Amino acid sequence: MALVENHALPVTLKPIGVVESSMKSTGAIPYTGNWAKVRVFPAYLPAMHRMTEHSHFWILCWFHEADRSLLRKIPGVNPHLPEYGVFGLRAAQRPNPIGLTLVDLEKVEGDMLYVSGLDAVDGTPVLDIKPYFESDIVFSPKPPHIRTAKYHLRERDFHKQALAHHGEECLGLELGVQMALIIDTCFGKIQAPDLQVTVTGDPCLADVLQGLTRARLANPARFCYRESTGAATVTWQKDDKAVKFRVRPGVDLTAAREAADDLFDFEVL
Repeated sequence: MALVENHALPVTLKPIGVVESSMKSTGAIPYTGNWAKVRVFPAYLPAMHRMTEHSHFWILCWFHEADRSLLRKIPGVNPHLPEYGVFGLRAAQRPNPIGLTLVDLEKVEGDMLYVSGLDAVDGTPVLDIKPYFESDIVFSPKPPHIRTAKYHLRERDFHKQALAHHGEECLGLELGVQMALIIDTCFGKIQAPDLQVTVTGDPCLADVLQGLTRARLANPARFCYRESTGAATVTWQKDDKAVKFRVRPGVDLTAAREAADDLFDFEVL
């Protein structure tokens, strides 16, 4: 049966739970989400059976405080960008303010899910919970470059992406994040299909950079890695411009976290 505007079949949604969070205002939620709890209502407790076999879930919320009349807006992460239609953004403001967030499941206790990375305020109705599957991944998507204006938010976002891909905090992760921030300023979008990345040295650094850049070994080939015990070097090339990084001797995890301006030697090729 075809649906025609203003004559669509009625849709009824019943919340299956509610968010419990220290975040009381939408303006206070961190860009990368926050620790929170999802309390599942008693009628739906059987649906939680064997949830702990999963590590990540999609949480679908009803953003009850959102403006439902807004159809176009400037991305909230950068006021200098042009307007987009809300169907091309993850903005809360939309005709049906359904929020979709990928969260880490920390633990389950009774009717309560403890999660991290949820961008919903206290009292937000939860519409559904779906597990994240391996087939959900798109390794090298092609979204527009909606670049966060504030440096510390870009750093936080890169760190979150790097940790999700690499799986642990380490020197290679910190170096990769700092390097990616520099290249983001120098070349623009680090996932661009014409940006070539060549890594020699530590496998952790290589893994982090491949995760951040989504660079493949083929189709197109824009990532190359050679393992070495010497000083790590990374060459980034786009068109006729190339920048080579060499990690300075003696850099450790503490230095990588506290002295971001003193980690690399640069060479423009």
